[in-house]
Amino acid sequence: MFTGIIEELGTVTAVEQHGDSVALTVRGPLVVADAQHGDSIATSGVCLTVVEQTPETFTAFVMKQTLDMSAHGALRVGDRLNLERAASVGDRLGGHIVQGHIDGTASVLETADGDGWRRVRFSLAPELSPLVVDKGSVAIDGVSLTVSAVSTEDTPPDAAWFEVNLIPETLEATTLGLRVPGDRVNVETDVLARHVRRMLRLDAAAATVTQEAR
Repeated sequence: MFTGIIEELGTVTAVEQHGDSVALTVRGPLVVADAQHGDSIATSGVCLTVVEQTPETFTAFVMKQTLDMSAHGALRVGDRLNLERAASVGDRLGGHIVQGHIDGTASVLETADGDGWRRVRFSLAPELSPLVVDKGSVAIDGVSLTVSAVSTEDTPPDAAWFEVNLIPETLEATTLGLRVPGDRVNVETDVLARHVRRMLRLDAAAATVTQEAR
């Protein structure tokens, strides 16, 4: 479990192919300072398990499913990643509950700079639209953010979008300050929204069965 408050900007130092998976090595002296074999570290929103480490780097295997549904499939040596260690019991929850289990990716559609802040608009996949609401929580590349605007219900599904506003601290301390239109990012919707959608679907299915049985 994570909070979406980034601790460190890491750098990819090695990407080694192992069949349909990848061994990813990342430099992050802070997050490995107390890391042990088997610990979880969120890498731009994707929860990975430490299998090897040095005083400054850690290595984790990224499975095919993760490579297919996240932006990690395009990682190269030198790329930057947002890093966060798993939360400890008793920590302050500065962001929101982030699992490190992303729902998919989004593309940066446009950016606009304000007076010390930046508005960023992202594409929104049709299957994720019910899970992203105005003023709700979302994790973008592992960063806990508040949705500042979302497209209306009458927007065509393939044109749906949502926006966030980034303060100077977020722009400087995370990779989001580097994002430009066309870039892909990892998206994790709010876990509570996922559960609500699941319960509504089950209720609807049960109601249909009951109706057909009458």
